[in-house]
Amino acid sequence: MAVDAARGPEEGFTSAGATRVMVAACRAAGLDDRGVELIRLGENALFRLASVPVIVRVGRGEEWLPKARTEVAVSWWLAEEGFASARIVEDLEQPLLIEGHPVTFWHLIVEGDRKATYGELGGILRDLHSLTVPDGLELPSFDPFDKQALRLDRAVIPDDDKVFLRKRWRELRDKYEELRFETPKGPVHGDAHVQNLMVDDHGSVILIDFEAFCFDHPEWDLMVTAVEHHSLGWQTDEQYADFVAAYGRDLYDWHGYETLRGLQEFGMTTWLMQNVQEDERTATEYRRRIAGLRNDDGPRDWRPW
Repeated sequence: MAVDAARGPEEGFTSAGATRVMVAACRAAGLDDRGVELIRLGENALFRLASVPVIVRVGRGEEWLPKARTEVAVSWWLAEEGFASARIVEDLEQPLLIEGHPVTFWHLIVEGDRKATYGELGGILRDLHSLTVPDGLELPSFDPFDKQALRLDRAVIPDDDKVFLRKRWRELRDKYEELRFETPKGPVHGDAHVQNLMVDDHGSVILIDFEAFCFDHPEWDLMVTAVEHHSLGWQTDEQYADFVAAYGRDLYDWHGYETLRGLQEFGMTTWLMQNVQEDERTATEYRRRIAGLRNDDGPRDWRPW
């Protein structure tokens, strides 16, 4: 379902623009947007409605529509499997396309009093990777470069940063072409960090955010936590050991780790780069990350986001 409007995504993806899209989407879906709260602006904008227990997810542009369709399909499949995961609102036609932005609606997960652990992340990924993708569920391959061109084209950053990032992008593509996996393909979350787990008020650990879900090698899911630990130092040794023990593998020992590290750090930088115009805190962290990319052997003092 598409709703036309006078203004579109070419104006840039900001909190104000995403809010306008959210309001139009709620009206199209028959939902009350009064008292809504913006809870996150990242690859998407996430809003929590006050009138009903629903999260509204607004994508950056029409190019993200296939990903939104994948999210909806994956949610239905995981629900059928009984897998603890985010659930799409069942009685709405989804995704909507509003002013060139895909919009989806999700049941609110009422959070409990603790965060998920790295051991729980390892266990969730082990269970996810053991599932069999059914016939009829079409999933893309993992592509670490699929959004980079759009990000670089639209980013409000200095020209010399763009030149450097495009050069790094070409170098990483060459290394990626040489990468050889030894594991079979299967369901992959595609953005498997601990912030994409939620613990509800019943203590259940729930997997969320299926935008990057794909059919590929499991290393892509192990890459995130391995880089966060070995390169960025975001987990203690004990936390990372729990992750490895629960999953059964440490990606750091794999010959392709350094290539995946480069891809992950590049993606983390360009993801944040999209929102440098939002506030100085975001812009400062982007500058910290781009400085790190320019010095491969230097320490990473990046902040979790």
